[in-house]
Amino acid sequence: MSARKPYPSDVSDDEWALVAPYLTLLSEDAQQREHGLREVFNGLRYVVKTGAPWRWMPNDLPPWAAVYQQAQRWWAAGCFEALAEDLRTVLQLAAGRKARPGAAILDSRTLRSSPESGTRAGYDGAKRKKGSKLHLAVDTLGHLLALHVTPASVDDRAEVGRLAQAVQASTGQSVDLAYVDQGYTGSKAADAAKAPGIELEVVRLPDAKRGFVLLPRRWVVERSFAWATRFRRVVRDYERYASTLADLHLVAFACIRLKQAAQLAADP
Repeated sequence: MSARKPYPSDVSDDEWALVAPYLTLLSEDAQQREHGLREVFNGLRYVVKTGAPWRWMPNDLPPWAAVYQQAQRWWAAGCFEALAEDLRTVLQLAAGRKARPGAAILDSRTLRSSPESGTRAGYDGAKRKKGSKLHLAVDTLGHLLALHVTPASVDDRAEVGRLAQAVQASTGQSVDLAYVDQGYTGSKAADAAKAPGIELEVVRLPDAKRGFVLLPRRWVVERSFAWATRFRRVVRDYERYASTLADLHLVAFACIRLKQAAQLAADP
């Protein structure tokens, strides 16, 4: 059978050389393997990048059920968490930074619900949206540190402790400062972050704000949210389970950094 025409979402040779060791749960010649691992990963990238439903997988990619089941195995094994952590270290060192970050930026983003996710949706009064909320922590270069999903009705301050603990677990307790917006003010959020050893610094808007203002440090996490919107499957909550939405965000952020790391490796 002739080779298929490549999709824009396909993994490049340089990217595959970096990601393959993290995704190989079985050997390539395992008897139960019916579809090539690279093509299965291409199928997952196709869904995340285009926003297509699983069952709309093109016929020249592996069957949707095979891609979905393998994605579940990768998520259960923590493949993308390990990939994101190692890519973060490589890119930190390449930028002349320490391997482990000393500061983080925390924020949340509300995703509008869909019929599939509506049963677990909440209402965010500030954003006037019904849906889910993605709680995200990145380092000062925008690399992913931790994320999780809650109903949109959950207050940001209530999730600081969980996010801070995940940050410290990901970085080996290296983070001692986190920048946040004014939605995280108050002793409750500060105490929750302090328990795992992180001090919150609230970055406030200037009193005489006119138009758009670029806030110090805070813009980094907003840029990370913007990068994620390049992946149509995560611009809205289309998932039946919150864990699937979080896992798809892991794939999106890993793909962003994978491209950067592959370009770095290809430079002479």
